[in-house]
Amino acid sequence: MCPPTTAAIGPATPPHCSRGWPPLLRPASARGTAPPEPDRRRFGLAAYFPEVVATEASVTQVAAATVHPGVDYRVALAEASGLESASVDLVTVAQALHWFDVERFYAEVRRVLRPGGILAVWSYDLMRVGPAVDACIDRLHDEVAPFWPPERGHVASGYRALPFPFEGIKAPPFAMSAEWALTDLLGYLRTWSAVRRNREATDRDAVAANEAEFAQCWGASLTRTVRWPLQLRVGAVQRL
Repeated sequence: MCPPTTAAIGPATPPHCSRGWPPLLRPASARGTAPPEPDRRRFGLAAYFPEVVATEASVTQVAAATVHPGVDYRVALAEASGLESASVDLVTVAQALHWFDVERFYAEVRRVLRPGGILAVWSYDLMRVGPAVDACIDRLHDEVAPFWPPERGHVASGYRALPFPFEGIKAPPFAMSAEWALTDLLGYLRTWSAVRRNREATDRDAVAANEAEFAQCWGASLTRTVRWPLQLRVGAVQRL
């Protein structure tokens, strides 16, 4: 839901994505919770919700989070958030559902959401720039494909293979976008876990090995628009 930033080399939430959620909620004032990655994706939600609770299992990640007056950072598992029952209007998960014990997480979602509350999960696959650059990205992806963890298949499919026992809500289309130089793109590609694992296993930097080809595909432009179409699953919790 978020344009990646060069400083973080990863996604953060743009206003046009965040403002899509409050109209779906019944309460005039809302409280949201965002289980994973408690920094870059939170601030967009904080502009539309009076209270955002961001939980993360890693003490290190929480300690590194940027302070925001509208965001309450907590160290907690997604499956055991520590939030009060029926205290939240919106639960979001950004690019992380595939790491959860989904049955336990869904039970926690039902516990913490208020009646009519919403769960929104999203993922993004490969970024798109233009035909030539896209072909380079696809070739790199194929080269390091054996080194992706099995769970990454759920990201590519938009979590369609995982159970989602909630009343489905059609979400508006969202896409991340950023204006990047070639160095930003190459830096981002180096954050791929498959690139890192490939380097550890073969002592070969796949990004460096393909850098000349990327430069040729990129062309003379100093910066280009990079887009990540989002795949969303959104549902409402129905109370018995």
